[in-house]
Amino acid sequence: MIRKTLLSLSAGCLALCATSPRAETTNDAARFGALPAVEHVSLSPDGTKISLIMRQPDGRSLLAVLDTEKGSDLKGIMGSPSIDAQLRRCEWVTDGRLVCIVSVQAEMYGKRLTFTRPLAVDADGRNVMQLAQRPTDRSTGVAIYGGEVIDTNLVKPGHVLMTQNFVPETKTGSIIQNNSDGIGVQDIDVVSGARRTVEPGRRQARTYISDGHGTVRVMGQIQAQDSGMMTGRELFFYRTLDSREWKPLSQAISADNTSTGFRPEAVDAQKNIVYGFDNDAGGLTGLYSVALDGSQRKELVLSRPGVDVDDLMVFGRSRRVVGASYATDRRVAEYFDPVLNKLSQALMKVLPGAPAISFIDASADENKIVILASSDTNPGVFYLYDRKSHHLSQIIPYRPNLTGAKLAEMKPITFPAADGTMIPAYLTLPPGSSGRNLPAIVMPHGGPSARDEWGFDWLVQFFAARGYAVLQPNYRGSSGYGADWYQHNGFKSWKVAINDVDDAGRWLIKQGIAAPDKLGIVGWSYGGYAALQSQVVDPDLYKAVVAIAPVTDLAALREESQGFVDYNVVDQAIGRGPHIEAGSPARHAAAFKSPVLLFHGNRDQNVNVSESRLMNSRLRGAGKQVEYVEFDGLDHQLGSAEARTKLLFESDAFLRKAMGLH
Repeated sequence: MIRKTLLSLSAGCLALCATSPRAETTNDAARFGALPAVEHVSLSPDGTKISLIMRQPDGRSLLAVLDTEKGSDLKGIMGSPSIDAQLRRCEWVTDGRLVCIVSVQAEMYGKRLTFTRPLAVDADGRNVMQLAQRPTDRSTGVAIYGGEVIDTNLVKPGHVLMTQNFVPETKTGSIIQNNSDGIGVQDIDVVSGARRTVEPGRRQARTYISDGHGTVRVMGQIQAQDSGMMTGRELFFYRTLDSREWKPLSQAISADNTSTGFRPEAVDAQKNIVYGFDNDAGGLTGLYSVALDGSQRKELVLSRPGVDVDDLMVFGRSRRVVGASYATDRRVAEYFDPVLNKLSQALMKVLPGAPAISFIDASADENKIVILASSDTNPGVFYLYDRKSHHLSQIIPYRPNLTGAKLAEMKPITFPAADGTMIPAYLTLPPGSSGRNLPAIVMPHGGPSARDEWGFDWLVQFFAARGYAVLQPNYRGSSGYGADWYQHNGFKSWKVAINDVDDAGRWLIKQGIAAPDKLGIVGWSYGGYAALQSQVVDPDLYKAVVAIAPVTDLAALREESQGFVDYNVVDQAIGRGPHIEAGSPARHAAAFKSPVLLFHGNRDQNVNVSESRLMNSRLRGAGKQVEYVEFDGLDHQLGSAEARTKLLFESDAFLRKAMGLH
């Protein structure tokens, strides 16, 4: 039997997300616009300490530690000085020391770039040590990628295997002193800082996979032109247990943002195999294993008709493979480990609402496990489960501001496109509503190489709380349903994708869910592009358009990749031809009939802020109704509670005005 107890949270922790309610609209915007309290959780090897990367309202990150044995409050030990420097991941290597990955945004070569650096730190915040190779005055360049942990090296406690980006050095007269160049692997003692190179830097290397016990077994290399530009091809190699020689494993090709060919993900040391994903003859992704004994025997491990198997589940300090998952109406986890499968089922029964269960981390003996339980009406709660005592202790809610809030159910539905194709989607109705004659929103997802899934969504839940019905279509161009559904991607095949999005709106009206004069469209990134392009295709359908960080001109999107090594890949994905002109909403401002509200952060590295500025200028020049809000210092995710609150409040006010709501 699983028994539940609660760990106390400090007032300081809860204050990280607290807001002061004013009017009902402002209160809803503040509650749903608050950032998640937690971004990453890790458990020490002995199971007595939990580390949490927490988000403060202004977007800065804070590393905090909870001692479960002493029952103390969360203690902040290290914080980011600004929103430009963020803690992204922290994991325990020993019971008293962690390794964290820090990302830093900075201007270089006329572009805003994100640098990553690994740090080691004691559990009390002391003895911070940088683990990346330090540049010298002889270095010939600067490493943007700082490396990451690929193995906590159970054979040598206190050591990690970490990828490193080696930069060559020169002497006087340009004689090479250190000729290691590219990504390699080092064995690093996180206490003393002593390091030993395990794999030398290779210029085209991008991936190394260990066996979880200190041995690198797989390497991935990109194929690049002489100029360094990526071609979209990647070669993978492996080693047998008795050899240091790299042998060919597979070739994977990326085209139109889709991938073919076996891509390795994780090595099983006991079975001497590597797990990875590949497409079958019908274009669906499945999980496969390939033997690393020299035979390269390939076997299908898991597939699912109609959808891609796209997630590999690893567990424990050795990161052993315990299952895989795929998304149908809901995400389904299939465990290869019978113990975890049984535990997952038991936790779903004992926790309210039959939530999805995710195993986040475990102690070295796997007797203590951190889990996350979440659903469409539950943003998520982190728990610590003790397998010996069967105690389930709450650590912290994912979004404390929404504790006790009545959230709306997300229901999977299908609707017919104009050509008869049934489009999968999710419909969320306001709690307690009749589901008839409502103000409604179509909300296409970003990507386009992505899909919506069943679960909590802060944007959807805000609009449902404000009385809107929300429909999220997984239009053709979405990933997760195989190559045929993906088409050529949502840019080259924009007509199919946008028509599916518009058919979602027509279905809402036909079903009587949406009042015909109260239908709007809201989208972020590619979803913002779809929202704007819907005005080009059918300017009478939606009465209001909200586009957040949208693509507005396909040629401009291509040019944003100039100077980066992936330019050729981006160029191929966007394509060339008449669809560029026809599929760029900024070039068709005269067609717009409905008012438009734009949001964008001026440090967006995914979609440059110039795209919204261009759209705003073109609409104003054409005499159209447009409002534009630009957030200073924020990126694509608008990671600030103040900014997200403003976005929600102003979007709701804008939609209500356009729809004639009071």
